[in-house]
Amino acid sequence: MRVRIAAVGRLAARAPERTLIDDYLARFAQTGRPLGLGPAELAEVEDRRGVGKTAEAALLARQIPQGAAVIALDERGRLLSSPDFAAVLARWRDDGRSDAVALIGGADGLDATLRDRADLVLSFGAMVWPHMLARVMLAEQLYRAATILAGSPYHRA
Repeated sequence: MRVRIAAVGRLAARAPERTLIDDYLARFAQTGRPLGLGPAELAEVEDRRGVGKTAEAALLARQIPQGAAVIALDERGRLLSSPDFAAVLARWRDDGRSDAVALIGGADGLDATLRDRADLVLSFGAMVWPHMLARVMLAEQLYRAATILAGSPYHRA
């Protein structure tokens, strides 16, 4: 199952967050490949100031392959443990989903149309996280999910 993180806004090529994301997504691909997970990629869409959530939603929607499982990151979403998140990915994989896309909105969050079409609305907690850090946190959780499914000692809960 291929995974895409689709996010509003672009990271600078030398941003420290990009280094972390690239590292975690490479680890996810390596660990997940034998499990039928990966590769993973980051797809960034234009952050046009003042266009609003509706215009951003249209750009993000273009990043969703037909039949993909959709994860919407939203502060009002479900709180999942890492093992529960891993189980969701495994279930989608086992159900034959070939793609999963995680959506991260702009400064004002995701448009309701994207949240409504999501298979999972996920929260990283009640606090609001900077969008660049949310990308890093999601990339790490993807890697952690692969290690959990592989039985690796990385996750020590």
